[in-house]
Amino acid sequence: MILPILQYGDPILRAKGKRIEKINDHIRDLIANMIETMHAAYGVGLAAQQIGEALQLTVLDVSQVEDRPSTLKLNGKDADPATSMPLVLINPEIEMGGATEAGTEGCLSFPEITGEIERAKSILARAQTLEAGRIEIEASGLLARAIQHEVDHLNGILFIDRMNSAAKAALLSRLKRMQKQTRRGQRVRAEDRRSLAIETTL
Repeated sequence: MILPILQYGDPILRAKGKRIEKINDHIRDLIANMIETMHAAYGVGLAAQQIGEALQLTVLDVSQVEDRPSTLKLNGKDADPATSMPLVLINPEIEMGGATEAGTEGCLSFPEITGEIERAKSILARAQTLEAGRIEIEASGLLARAIQHEVDHLNGILFIDRMNSAAKAALLSRLKRMQKQTRRGQRVRAEDRRSLAIETTL
């Protein structure tokens, strides 16, 4: 099922996700829906906060991106990024490589906004898998950038927080407009729910 993706201005995007202690049917369904939603939106990653769940859970898929290569090792063994997707990371923890580089990023919660973001070139990530095992990921290139972006989401950090002050200032009016639209939409939905509740009690 394709889920609505929350836009900038929704407070859940600033929430630190709770650890997932048990993989149950709700988590399995959520993961399946997140993968479907990410693919439908042509994204390379999606965090649980972006679909309204403040959890330590993200899904990634860089297999369709040909002009920004990635390298990948799974549990110490070389793996093909194209055939290893999608990745499901539960309760991920990452260590950054020393060298950094700037690269263009966008975000499904910020339609039509991109920015140059400084990130580590390579990362080491450890996470739980859907099968309740542990996985260790060594990544560079786009996959390393995407994992850093999504783990930021899980901690309530947005990619605009990583922009330099000049870039963020240039986007200020668009960001304020997006916040207003999001809050207006939330008010309308809340009013619709109240109306429905009144109708069902009459």
